[in-house]
Amino acid sequence: MEQVARLADMNERAREIFRQLVEAYIATGEPVGSRTLSRALAINLSPASVRNVMADLEDLGLIYAPHTSAGRMPTQQGLRFFVDAVMEEAVIDPDEQARIDAHLADIDPAQGMDMALQKASGILSGLPHCAGLVLAPRHDPHLKQVEFVRLSAERALVILVGEDGNVENRAMRIPADLPDSSLTRAANYLNAKYAGQVMSRIAEHMREELAGLRRELDELSAEVVAAGLAVWTEGAEEEKRLIVRGQANLIAGAKEQEDLERLQRLFEDLEEKREVSELLSLAEEGEGVRIFIGRENRLFSLSGSSVILSPFGDRQHDVVGVLGIIGPTRLQYRRLIPVVDYTARAISRLFS
Repeated sequence: MEQVARLADMNERAREIFRQLVEAYIATGEPVGSRTLSRALAINLSPASVRNVMADLEDLGLIYAPHTSAGRMPTQQGLRFFVDAVMEEAVIDPDEQARIDAHLADIDPAQGMDMALQKASGILSGLPHCAGLVLAPRHDPHLKQVEFVRLSAERALVILVGEDGNVENRAMRIPADLPDSSLTRAANYLNAKYAGQVMSRIAEHMREELAGLRRELDELSAEVVAAGLAVWTEGAEEEKRLIVRGQANLIAGAKEQEDLERLQRLFEDLEEKREVSELLSLAEEGEGVRIFIGRENRLFSLSGSSVILSPFGDRQHDVVGVLGIIGPTRLQYRRLIPVVDYTARAISRLFS
């Protein structure tokens, strides 16, 4: 409590020096010295006077000296204080707004949410030093067609074509003695019975009707349908799917081998969706943008990354997912926060 009170009591001169230091660090990624700050300040202060203020900021835990550098960098606590209490109001740049609108202009909401979310992840991954992240409802289109294509003696490909044009290919095992005619009969059966239905409901119906399959199909064709169902429903219990684009942007911004190793751990965690559900619940707790810096979220603690997230809703105005960006802790918060917020709002408007 004492430290919070001391932060609140910071005078305008200390706040301005702190703001200039953080903004210089965000721009360069390098420690910032008192001489640099003295030149940047609108008020006339000597480097010695700036150093005295910097010493106070260091006592408050807002900045620190890396190694033996004469300059200072913000701590994680300092970045949080900057975002919450010091940063100037974040307003979206008109050019950024026009760019987002142009990317989303040709989307037909009747075609479903998938195209919009792919576009949104593309918009966000185009931001400097950032990867775009979308945690979205699991893709569940209406079925247009099923095909089984033999790959080898014991493997075949299930091709699921949705009415929205989305195509999913999944490999499955088949009996070595299975004739191609059984693959054809299985596909014809599924297309005749289930075309036009939602894929998740089809899986439920098929599970209920597996016993009856053997009465309507020959034994081998029924085995194909059962095997197809197994791969079809793989991962179906996951209500959310994760779209991450632009990982190369993070790698390009890494300066040290240690940074690359931390990013590799982050990519592995994202691939395995560790703690991802927590992101959704955290973003749903309040309206608008949520910002997690470094260790404030377990998913990003090891990589030293920050994440800016905003929820988006469906036609019933219920929150169904979140989108945002992952980047280094020295993100351009003032520029990027309104971009994430506007993109999420634009997606919500498309489907409301």
